[in-house]
Amino acid sequence: MSDQLPQTRTPYAISDARFSVSAQMVTTAFELPGFRVRQNLGIVRGIVVRSRNLFINIGAVFNQMVGGNITAWTSLCEQTRREAFDIMVQHATELGANAIIGARYDATELATGVTEVLAYGTAVVVDPLEGAGIYNS
Repeated sequence: MSDQLPQTRTPYAISDARFSVSAQMVTTAFELPGFRVRQNLGIVRGIVVRSRNLFINIGAVFNQMVGGNITAWTSLCEQTRREAFDIMVQHATELGANAIIGARYDATELATGVTEVLAYGTAVVVDPLEGAGIYNS
């Protein structure tokens, strides 16, 4: 766990920064093997609202005609999920967490071509279990 303040990734303030959550300490499970949950800090979230780019749409239409993976949209979806994940991790970090359990994604179409992607989970403080062979730096 680092004592350095994290770099802000959100376009809005969440809370005061304190510790750091690494991506390896985020899980969809409700426990982390080798760790004990010491404190539950509550739900954290990362929200990104994205619209499709006109040029990407034109390329995707041509891609739809021939079939196959529409890589422009795939790339856009992956980038949006990554940004939502990063904001969720930042939110947990700013609350003082060192892990996130029960992480999930959700998406909602807000308008034609405009989608909200939400990454959410439970921010927790975990301690390594004694004798678990887990190294905590």
